[in-house]
Amino acid sequence: MAKKTTIIPVGPYHPLQEEPEFFKLYVEGETVVGLDIELGYNHRGIEKLSESKDYEETIFLVERVCGICSTSHPMACVQAVEEAGRIEVPERALYIRSVVGELERIHSHLLWLGLAGHFLGFNTVWMWAWRHREEVLNLCERVTGNRNHYGMLKPGGVRRDIARSELPVIHEMLKSLHQPLNLFVRTISDDPLIQARTKGIGTLNADQVRRFAALGPTARSSGVDIDVRRDHPHAAYGLVDWDVVLENGGDVFAKIMVRLREMFQSIRIIEQCLSYLDSHPGPVDARPKEVRPGEGIGLYEAPRGEVFHYIRSDGSNRPMRHKIRAPSYMNVPTNRESVIGETVADATIILAAVDPCYCCTERMAVVVDPDTDQVVVGGKDLLRLSREKTDRLRADLKHQGPEFPGR
Repeated sequence: MAKKTTIIPVGPYHPLQEEPEFFKLYVEGETVVGLDIELGYNHRGIEKLSESKDYEETIFLVERVCGICSTSHPMACVQAVEEAGRIEVPERALYIRSVVGELERIHSHLLWLGLAGHFLGFNTVWMWAWRHREEVLNLCERVTGNRNHYGMLKPGGVRRDIARSELPVIHEMLKSLHQPLNLFVRTISDDPLIQARTKGIGTLNADQVRRFAALGPTARSSGVDIDVRRDHPHAAYGLVDWDVVLENGGDVFAKIMVRLREMFQSIRIIEQCLSYLDSHPGPVDARPKEVRPGEGIGLYEAPRGEVFHYIRSDGSNRPMRHKIRAPSYMNVPTNRESVIGETVADATIILAAVDPCYCCTERMAVVVDPDTDQVVVGGKDLLRLSREKTDRLRADLKHQGPEFPGR
């Protein structure tokens, strides 16, 4: 007798998604056998709107493409404008750009780590990750004046300098992050229950990554050695020492470890940038008077991978054409490979593992039995199934080792 296929719709609004999109999971029993993905629920016409804004306003506009990536889009956009207008940026501004960009990477990775813990039923990981993320957001505010939507970048440089008197304080705040980050690494590396929920789950191999042209930690967790900061140097990334972080597992565990290890590299980059700023005073803004006719592209390694902006200038004070591509556009389709053959209980963390960048929402469509008109699966049910699997594994493993502090 053929197995009955059930469709479980996830979205357009759901706690594991930070922006609206629609997944249809095709399930036989507990196993996912197919996936449909529908995008475009949050189209806001930003590219067209940009054509009615001057270049200063455009940077503020693209900051609002994503609140989490509110440096990533401006970083790519200002590079596109500067290439189109042949604008030279002062070196000190390049270092400041890298400081802000890496602070954003740390807080974004901690945000995702907390959500991953929540989806798996490890709410202490969630609380601890977000506690330390608050410290990073406070540091962002100290450097830029804002916790998000920093308003730091502009064509030709940055809007404000980092005062020399602030550098020792920033150094100490960064130093204080090493202990909690090491704690996260030890906890996730040593806990057999976390490994049971993430190792071998949602695996992508290198060939699949290349076929989908996946980016960022999604690619690097499968051993694909790409990083825009190294491959297309910008800001101060070609002027400081750091390493591209790679894992080879391709599963959820590997994605966690890439993000954890990248935060140490971010601290390393920031500390070198601060050392330069301490000894090299200078201007931070070229103050361009115009953007000459031309076209340019800007690339930046956002926390989720390469973000791309294209600008065409006709010599006026606003873009003639503006094109944007965010990394999630490339990463989300990889779920067609990673979720097939996995259980419904694991689908939650697999779909979240690419760290899809969506607006924060908390609703979901439900599965309704057409014969009885009864709700079969709702948004809370998927989280419940994921946590129940963790509880079953906890009982099976009878884990006796040291647990996460506070559990």
